[in-house]
Amino acid sequence: MNELLKDGERIDEIGFGNLRLIQKPEDFCYGIDAVLLATFAQVKKRGRAVDLGTGTGIIPLILSHRTEASELVGVEIQKDSYERGLRNISLNDLSERVSIINTDIKLLTKDKKLSPGSFDTVLSNPPYVSGNGGLKNKMAAKTIARHETTAGLADFIREAALLLKDRGDFYLVHRPNRLVDICTLSRKNKLEPKELMFVSPNRTAAPNILLLHCVKNGRPELKFLDPLFVYDEEGNYTEEILKRYERI
Repeated sequence: MNELLKDGERIDEIGFGNLRLIQKPEDFCYGIDAVLLATFAQVKKRGRAVDLGTGTGIIPLILSHRTEASELVGVEIQKDSYERGLRNISLNDLSERVSIINTDIKLLTKDKKLSPGSFDTVLSNPPYVSGNGGLKNKMAAKTIARHETTAGLADFIREAALLLKDRGDFYLVHRPNRLVDICTLSRKNKLEPKELMFVSPNRTAAPNILLLHCVKNGRPELKFLDPLFVYDEEGNYTEEILKRYERI
């Protein structure tokens, strides 16, 4: 097992079956956002799904446990995260279903890394902070993960639309303050917002996360889902969150 780890890395149990994840805290560790997105998305049986900005592959790994998708692809620009993701696939014996591509998402279809219109589902947990906003972390890996330094929201939504089949599903996790931008860009790319859920840390806090489901060339009709609360009064995960760790 030690041969899979490099300096500063650790192996974590992620709470989905026996799945484990190699992470390097100095670079970046996944958060609740990835879990929320992976458990919000509905992936068809024998469907093909791609995760844009996959990091070390946490979302494809969770989907391998929760769904019967035939193929799960992650796309990651950072070489170190990509390489760690490859080892995560090997660690969990998922090479027959899960793969990761090391490239800029803006070049995916242009360079024919993936074929347009070939996926049933696209997911993305992109950087939340616009290119010029927020305090940038000195560590490059964390900066790229949190800030739009290599690709912006428009790039992620455009590429998602290109990769999806007609009536395919796009699932996004982001911040509520970008909702107008998200909906505007989605419609511009013929991704119709269909379901929206707001997530709050607890029942007394304002939402700090949104989950959005769009359908390519779908009819206009947006449904607001019941809000989700992460922690209860004692600071423990709510029942709604715990249920998300159960396999569908």
